[in-house]
Amino acid sequence: MVNSETKLDLLFETSWEVCNKVGGIYAVLSTKAKTLQKLYKDKVVFIGPDIWSAETPSPYFKESKTLLKSWLSKAVFPNGMKVRVGRWDIPGRPIVVLVDYKSLFSYKDQLYTEMWNRFSVDSLHAYGDYDESCMFAYASALVIESICRHEGVKGKNVVAHFDEWTTGMGLLYVKAHVPEVATVFTTHATSIGRSICGNGKPLYDYLAGYNGDQMAAELNMQSKHSLEKAAAWNADSFTTVSEVTARECEQLLCRRPIVTPNGFEQNFVPTKKDYADKRNEARAKMLDVAGALIGEKLSDDTILIATSGRNEFRNKGLDAFIDAVNILRTKWTDRKCKVVSFVMVPAWVDEPRKELIAEMKKKRRSGLENANITHTLHNYSQDSVYCKMNYLGMHNVKNENVYIIYVPSYLNGDDGIFNMSYYELLPGLDCTVFASYYEPWGYTPLESVAFGVPTITTDLAGFGQWILAERENAFEKSGVKVLHRNDSNYSELVAQIAGDVYGLFADKNTDNLAVRNAAMATSKLASWDNFIVKYLEAYNVALSNMRNCGR
Repeated sequence: MVNSETKLDLLFETSWEVCNKVGGIYAVLSTKAKTLQKLYKDKVVFIGPDIWSAETPSPYFKESKTLLKSWLSKAVFPNGMKVRVGRWDIPGRPIVVLVDYKSLFSYKDQLYTEMWNRFSVDSLHAYGDYDESCMFAYASALVIESICRHEGVKGKNVVAHFDEWTTGMGLLYVKAHVPEVATVFTTHATSIGRSICGNGKPLYDYLAGYNGDQMAAELNMQSKHSLEKAAAWNADSFTTVSEVTARECEQLLCRRPIVTPNGFEQNFVPTKKDYADKRNEARAKMLDVAGALIGEKLSDDTILIATSGRNEFRNKGLDAFIDAVNILRTKWTDRKCKVVSFVMVPAWVDEPRKELIAEMKKKRRSGLENANITHTLHNYSQDSVYCKMNYLGMHNVKNENVYIIYVPSYLNGDDGIFNMSYYELLPGLDCTVFASYYEPWGYTPLESVAFGVPTITTDLAGFGQWILAERENAFEKSGVKVLHRNDSNYSELVAQIAGDVYGLFADKNTDNLAVRNAAMATSKLASWDNFIVKYLEAYNVALSNMRNCGR
């Protein structure tokens, strides 16, 4: 349960994903906000990038003319930098400051020079999103500095929490210019660890032999790694989300972090009263889309399985899921019901398929050519998911037993085909699979069990490790099956996924109530009410270390 012994006068949290839904960090912050609001009502200020316009306003941000009005009326920023204040439209409705950092690029060289002189941050080899991330982080730090000067925080308990290397420059600026503020740095996945995996190198078998600085030079990651390492070393409190990533941090960043697991907010889940209706609505939509693609009327007992998340083909186990579904095609010949599997990961999408929209309106459907994808792509020949499915001959020929459908669009409610959000579709599934190779925590399996959907994950995911430590590793006991994965057992993993999906529905019951209840019970143990205490410990460590340094 929540422990409110940590007294804070102000808590800032900065992330690229505040009011900006990109990946798993959005889920961390948006679900944690309600619990933080319970503890520190409106003493919490989230800071995010203002990347929106009048033509494309943020769906998550509600601007206010009264919040922080006194500060805003007196705030002055370099080069006319603009900020907006409002509330994040999520459970808890915390205060948010969005910063338009673009006017600060003229200060880039001056900032990089200071950070080299003070903290040895090597920005010389920067490319890609480095400059933009650093300017956002710098702008966020200026906001923190400005609010602290206005409020007068000397002698108060003030913590500034920065997420990921993308905000590291802000942490270093605060440490240098607002020393009375305690700093917390969280790496959700190290930049160099992700790069090692993304380049197809074995991370786990050779982790003890990797040197972070050496690998950064080899993989052209010097600037991001240098910034992340400096933030980790200089933060008053350094945290990460799981034991598997803590070991990675210790080896590659040379500092042992505090482990702060990610929780989930049950407000996102349908109530017990509404659950059956929401599940039926989601199933009807997915069966309708699948039937229009394939040209087949799919029965209500069709089993629906899926994987989802960031489109990282190897790291997120998309390759393993597709290979497992391919094996399932040969195993499922003795079953009367059918299986439709979905790969729900955003890609370089062009538009919803017009012929699919037209087919969905027909009473008598003939199906489509290219029946395994819902949206058109800009890069069919380079898309790993699409190429893998076609290489394996997974074309969704009518009257097969197992189908696979690629959904390469963000499911935010207006994708043009489903027009339902991912959370609205999730309860309609019968099982999810997240065969992660590199997964510091694993929000997707946690979200799955929160919605009563049994899930398969691996022991390379932080959530999988938490299950092994805290729950029984069985669908009937926890709603979760955790599979062993390492650098050399890919084939065994794929075969086990196919076998476990097959076995889960051995009794032909696609709505196993006991398994669903076990899944929901597991998710409640992983609520923020239980996990927030680890963050409170991290804040206390930060405050203590800040004061012990005489700041």
